[in-house]
Amino acid sequence: MSINPTFKLSLGPVLFYWTRERYADFYRDAADWPVEIVYLGESVCSRRRDMKLDDWLGIGRELKESGKQVVLSSQTLIESEADLRDLRKLCDNGELMVEANDQSALQRLTAAGLPFVAGGALNLYNPAAISVLARNGMQRWNAPVEMSRNDLARLLDDCHAEGLDQPCELFAYGHLPLAWSSRCFTARRYQKPKDRCQFVCQKHPEGMTLRSKESQDIFTLNGIQTLSSACQDLRHEIGDMANIGGGVARLSPRAEGMSDVVAAFDAARRGELPPPDPLTLVEAETCDGYWYGRPGMAHSQTVSPY
Repeated sequence: MSINPTFKLSLGPVLFYWTRERYADFYRDAADWPVEIVYLGESVCSRRRDMKLDDWLGIGRELKESGKQVVLSSQTLIESEADLRDLRKLCDNGELMVEANDQSALQRLTAAGLPFVAGGALNLYNPAAISVLARNGMQRWNAPVEMSRNDLARLLDDCHAEGLDQPCELFAYGHLPLAWSSRCFTARRYQKPKDRCQFVCQKHPEGMTLRSKESQDIFTLNGIQTLSSACQDLRHEIGDMANIGGGVARLSPRAEGMSDVVAAFDAARRGELPPPDPLTLVEAETCDGYWYGRPGMAHSQTVSPY
């Protein structure tokens, strides 16, 4: 049985530092993928300057012509006046809606009366916070990545009871964004200062794996951002996401294999996915522990669901 036809797939912003050519090739392919929403922009580090706002707007116009809803993602950690200047330009772009990923973007957008998407880093955990943003122009909000299925279901029920019907977006695939720091872990790995990093993170288009002393993969380091080592994979939970009131499943881009990822999730929402199996969409360990209220790195094949 297919899922509610209003349930959408989104392609999140690229979290890693790619070359201009890789961005161009990726979004040229993405124009033909069965996703309804595409997020663009640099949300991690302001030093990644290969792509300017005009470049993102150009890609956005092409994607809009392909029928996509395009959203510009703001930077998550604002560290300087230069970052604020870039943020103002982003919010005032005049063409595309913006995803607010910190309070600076939120203040700029609400003060201007502009519609926006609330990013997962805003940490919306209750109807009161969601109501405040809804009254100030929020069109859609992202659930925190660590929120369990049961907690999210209760939150969505409470929102519905209070007449808050803005769609909720859930992080369904990719390395989970966990934390941001003013320090650059990738530069430190290469023994370079952050302000003279020589953009070494571009050598790692899917980040750097951090292992424990027991040689277990724990995190993925991506400049100032820390992500999970494993990729969250909730393709077999798409039906449940829709049933509890979720409106959008977000797929976070990886350097390889994203067309297969999108195809698998599209099949899942059309009810064409086979029962859960150990198939890995791309070369990476998978996890889904947070969804079941367990440690995020856990997988439902090794723990009993719920």
